[in-house]
Amino acid sequence: MEKRITRTEMLFSLGFLFMLIFAVGAFFYGIKVGSDKTEAKLVQFKVHLSSKNGIVTAYQQQDLVSFYHTVFLPYREFQAEWFQTIHKMSSGQINDPASSLKELSSLADQKYSEAEHAPFSKASPLLEQAQLQLLKCLKMFSDASKRGAVSSNDMSSSDLVKAIEKDAYYLEGVKQAMAGQQSYYYAMLKWSSSVNPNIPDQYTSPAVLDIQKWKTLQLSVKNKLMADQLNARKQLAAFYPQDLVSRVDEFINSGQASSMKMKTVDAVVDLLISTDAVRAGDFNDSKAKLYEKELLPQLPFFYPPNE
Repeated sequence: MEKRITRTEMLFSLGFLFMLIFAVGAFFYGIKVGSDKTEAKLVQFKVHLSSKNGIVTAYQQQDLVSFYHTVFLPYREFQAEWFQTIHKMSSGQINDPASSLKELSSLADQKYSEAEHAPFSKASPLLEQAQLQLLKCLKMFSDASKRGAVSSNDMSSSDLVKAIEKDAYYLEGVKQAMAGQQSYYYAMLKWSSSVNPNIPDQYTSPAVLDIQKWKTLQLSVKNKLMADQLNARKQLAAFYPQDLVSRVDEFINSGQASSMKMKTVDAVVDLLISTDAVRAGDFNDSKAKLYEKELLPQLPFFYPPNE
């Protein structure tokens, strides 16, 4: 005769089964929680390690390239038009200065709009700073152009140009332009240092820069120093800092600095600028001879289309 399972035995069996299911569930849940915590720690470690080893870095080349196309190029396009218009006004080639100045003001506003919304990472504050400075520059040049247009009926073209170049808005625009360029070239130095640890990530212009010391510096440092020089002079120039670098190097290498008993780079720069001896494109003319092995970011003004 078959023995029947009592009520107590059934309850005990069911209780044991539920305990077994709960234990298995708890086991797998513990594995899941442990796995999540381990993964989180691993991710955190990777982030820390990446930051420590420089894998996640500021001032990446793509940041420099993006800044060039979205901010620096619009500014330079306006600057080129500014130089051309002012030259024509100075030489009496413009019959209606007021209209030309109004067009310059509109162009400055247009370039401002192009550069205004370009986003840059908080990790690259020099690029954010350069963007703000160049935007201020464009705004000041727009205002200076408008003021010049209002005054154009009361004076000759040559006198008008002189008045504009003394205008407070123009002077502030030049100040912001040179500061923005300096910030951009400082960012390039930061990038160079991240690629080559032998290049310092900052280099402050000394009160007096000896020619012999200059000869030992890397190109990225020299470029930054010439951006410093132009910023200190508050002088708007059609050439780039690297164009000035190449002319300084050529002047020194040719023995002219030695024959003139010059000891400092400042003296050479003063002479070159005062004699209008620097032109846009000078760097590219001498790059193959002087800077073939130098580290440079892939920016259009370092690598023109014909290369």
